[in-house]
Amino acid sequence: MLFIDKLFGKEDKKLDKGKLPVHIAIIPDGNGRWAKKRGLPRSIGHKEGTNALRSIVKIADRVGIKYLTIYAFSTENWRRPKDEVDTLMALMLEFLKNAEKELEGSDVRIRVIGNTKGMSGELQNEIKRVTKLTEKRKGLNLVIALNYGGRDEIINTIKDIARDVLDGKLSIDRINEQLISEKLYTSDIPDPDMIIRTSGELRSSNFLLWQSAYTEYWFPDMLWPDFKEKDFIEAVCEYQKRNRRYGGV
Repeated sequence: MLFIDKLFGKEDKKLDKGKLPVHIAIIPDGNGRWAKKRGLPRSIGHKEGTNALRSIVKIADRVGIKYLTIYAFSTENWRRPKDEVDTLMALMLEFLKNAEKELEGSDVRIRVIGNTKGMSGELQNEIKRVTKLTEKRKGLNLVIALNYGGRDEIINTIKDIARDVLDGKLSIDRINEQLISEKLYTSDIPDPDMIIRTSGELRSSNFLLWQSAYTEYWFPDMLWPDFKEKDFIEAVCEYQKRNRRYGGV
């Protein structure tokens, strides 16, 4: 058992190292509302959200989580005001450029899923650089969902399979769940055990739709910049209380 009284301040809370979720995904919602409550520009909320991400990456790695996926920018987020989109892109670029310093002393691997062809050339180059730089690391896999949409991912997968069928490379009878999973952006990433969505909103927002068929959800009623290490630990504790039946008894 890993006792977390130093982190949480409650001796009765503990993590069972043998029952850790392998993959936790997060919808970090509420940056704009956090800023609005304080009379600040939304850009400040996004910067504070980036700080929250840094602390959660550290605790996830320290606890022993193998995969942490962050919904950084959705295919729908392009509808936001241009200055806000520019801020989000700048923050992502800054995070990637400073990856060596951010991850110094850790064994974190950075991966990106989504349609990154729509990103700027500079951002695409940083994605390639950082993924190559960290690809041999064996610790936490930090998966950044960037220009990602669950429906978009499924549509692209259907198109890939259809092309293979039309080209005679694939029989229709071979199409099954495993084949579809192998064609997704997350082909070599296990399905999430738990998805955390902050801000109290109770929806999936087009995130990992195929992969989350049997995922446990947790909806803390707090805005993302307020989500701390102790809250992440609480989420893992909550996961360990649940009985995952996968449709069985």
